[in-house]
Amino acid sequence: MSRERPNGDRRERHRGRSGGAGALAPVLLPALLAALLAAPALAQDRDARDARDARDARDAAPSDTAQQAAPNLRGTGPAAPGRPRASAFDAPTSLRGSGAFPAPLGSGAPTNPAASPSEEEPTVARLPRFRSATSLPGSTAQGTPARPSLLRLRAAPPRRLGSATRQITQTRTQQIVTDLRLTPVIQNPVSGVPLPTPILGLGLPNAAGLLLGNTLRRPIPADSAYAPLGIRLGTFTLLPAFTQSIGYDSNPDQIGGARPRSSLALRSEAELALRSEWSASELTAEMRGSYLEYPQNPEASRPNAVGTARMRIDVDRDTRVDLETRFLLDSQRLGSPDLGAGGATSRPLFATYGATVGVQESFNRLQLSLRGSIDRSVFEDAQLGDGTTIIQSDRNANQYGLRLRAGYEISPAITPFVETFLDTRVYDTPVDQFGLRRDSDGIAFAVGAAVALNSTLTAEISGGLQHRSYIDRTLQDITAPVLNATLVWSVSPLTTVRFNQQTGVIETSVPGSSGAFTEAATLEVQHDLLRNLSITLGGAYLSTDYDGVRIRERGFSAIARLDYRFNRWLALRGSYIYSTLNSTIPLSTYDAHTVLLGVRVNP
Repeated sequence: MSRERPNGDRRERHRGRSGGAGALAPVLLPALLAALLAAPALAQDRDARDARDARDARDAAPSDTAQQAAPNLRGTGPAAPGRPRASAFDAPTSLRGSGAFPAPLGSGAPTNPAASPSEEEPTVARLPRFRSATSLPGSTAQGTPARPSLLRLRAAPPRRLGSATRQITQTRTQQIVTDLRLTPVIQNPVSGVPLPTPILGLGLPNAAGLLLGNTLRRPIPADSAYAPLGIRLGTFTLLPAFTQSIGYDSNPDQIGGARPRSSLALRSEAELALRSEWSASELTAEMRGSYLEYPQNPEASRPNAVGTARMRIDVDRDTRVDLETRFLLDSQRLGSPDLGAGGATSRPLFATYGATVGVQESFNRLQLSLRGSIDRSVFEDAQLGDGTTIIQSDRNANQYGLRLRAGYEISPAITPFVETFLDTRVYDTPVDQFGLRRDSDGIAFAVGAAVALNSTLTAEISGGLQHRSYIDRTLQDITAPVLNATLVWSVSPLTTVRFNQQTGVIETSVPGSSGAFTEAATLEVQHDLLRNLSITLGGAYLSTDYDGVRIRERGFSAIARLDYRFNRWLALRGSYIYSTLNSTIPLSTYDAHTVLLGVRVNP
């Protein structure tokens, strides 16, 4: 029995379906556009998922392998037996099912109750933008570890300990750090009382004064955050600096009596330090020059310069060659006995320069070194108040020296040594203006030890005897003790103590005197109040006895300095200096107070 429906009902149903499709069109079109826009991202996720599925399928059963190898877009292939063809717009496996849209938190509904744990398809946790609970730290649930979150990968890297430039700063500021001082670094007895500027290196003085071989002291390193980086030039690092100071000096001439004239003090100082960046051997140099001007006392204005350059050549593990050049430019004080004790109107200059070549060889714990040196001293003529000229060219001389040292390392901290020094002094003028032949020969023996305790205490102490004989029979031979000591003690990371003492026989032009036995000692303490603020206190003592005449001099000087560093290239320095000298010659006794305030720039 057949039943037919009226045509009107068919038209109603057709019209209803058409109307429903038209109503769904505004909803399907945006979804279709979103699917097309997300197709590249889904394809990328699909490729990554397929690679993981291929690795997981190696240990799976054949049926599981075939099932897992099915394409995600099943509309492009033939329908599997017993399974209808899927639509070309079906979502990928990773987005189908309840795993793509998990139940709200707190609901008890399972995410995919139809799937067993063994056949569960990849969840949304495999997407790079999400992490599953099983991969969170501290989770005890079992499951495949999730890939790292994209947000985590794009996050800032973990914070590093320390500053990124710390190693560079330490490399640039190692060993030598420029420490520009407001006072001369090396003082000679003929130019006044030495200031507290310790001198590294031991040896005997030459014709110009205390130990021509002395060099600029190794300054206390500044904090790495304020230490200058320097200028890199090939394999060398340059550390230039310039300081301009202004202050007051109560006695620029360093002379006693009623003659002292105080004046405003203007000090300009330039400095250059150089060091090599070589894997073997080493070259270092330090040079400093200054000019001290007194507007109210122009005759007391004077220059000062000092410099050294050292080169160490490492021939092999046990052999080393040392080269050194040095120079010193300074002025004589008006009250010096060599100038007639105050008769000169201006301070004459003198210069000293020389070089040393040495070889050091190590035989296991035994160390042998041999060094030869040559030095020259030149003096400028002096003008007296009555117009008379004091000729000092007869004081120009050369000194040739030879030093032999043998040391034995008992332990890495202590190395005793014995030392012998031979020298001869030859004047340009065989006979001076007083008819004396001042050429002489000297010999000295010393025993000492070098101590280095954990880099906190470094010291070298030696003592012995020296003898000097003169060609002129009227000049008595001089025999005097030798006592030299240098010490650098790091009491704490903020406090450093330096001590230096030297003795020797210096040349003189005083009639009837063979020479002057001189002893100088300096002590300096530096403490860092802040990383960029340090205070320095120091004192110096000088004792000079002229042989054959009754001239004795005892001097003392003290210094207080404050350094404030604004940054790596700019610093403010203030200093107060007090010096006094007592002499058996009345016009040689003096007192002086000096105050300086300067700004230092080191590019």
